[in-house]
Amino acid sequence: MIRRRFTAILLPLGLAVATLTAGGTAAQSQLPMQSPINVTPGAIKFDPHQPRLNVAYGHSELELEYVRKDAADPAGCTTRHHEETEEAVVTPGAGHVTVAGVRYELEQFHFHTPSEHRFAGHADPLEMHFVHRSAAGRLLVIGVPLRAGTPSTVDTVLATLAPECGSPVAIHDVDLKSLLPSNLSTLRYNGSLTTYPFSEDVQWFLTAELTVSQATITRFQSLFTTGNGRPTQPLNHRPVTAVPHL
Repeated sequence: MIRRRFTAILLPLGLAVATLTAGGTAAQSQLPMQSPINVTPGAIKFDPHQPRLNVAYGHSELELEYVRKDAADPAGCTTRHHEETEEAVVTPGAGHVTVAGVRYELEQFHFHTPSEHRFAGHADPLEMHFVHRSAAGRLLVIGVPLRAGTPSTVDTVLATLAPECGSPVAIHDVDLKSLLPSNLSTLRYNGSLTTYPFSEDVQWFLTAELTVSQATITRFQSLFTTGNGRPTQPLNHRPVTAVPHL
């Protein structure tokens, strides 16, 4: 089975039971290294010698804000653009990751429904993206699929959603490390931003899933009723590397 093959490489990335259609309306790009992708078993290479992902997340105040893409539209406050989202801005210096000696500062994390990355064609209800930037300006994004189950810190972050045309929501003293799964084995590939301008040279690290309450999933999906994710893009023979976190 597909799920067993993922488990065998220490990456239980949570294949959903139901296949979901891709959200959003953005057409597939003609650029060669776009994101998100559909991860298939045949594309995965196992390499335990890849540099370790070292995570140093502390506690942070958060400001959850609605990211608008239709400010010029008179009806924008009551309609949903497919690239809009809820984004949590972290306190500068509250978190970073290090890979191969390069430090990437955590700037924000945001959410998509359904999950943008697919695993053997399947998706989870939500996906959380942690966006990091190095001193040289290179981006590293950690993608975490979210599925219904035991409540977690994500429920605290999304307890009250910021309105599109209103004030951000202040969230106090969040343990950023608790927003990541305990298993930090990853699937890694080189891709792009999933929203305009779709810039390439983004390092993607996909982790195992986290759980959130069904109430939180419903709350987010009730705001983005038609989804806010980009369709999967061609892999174009890019390697996807499975790296255990031992």
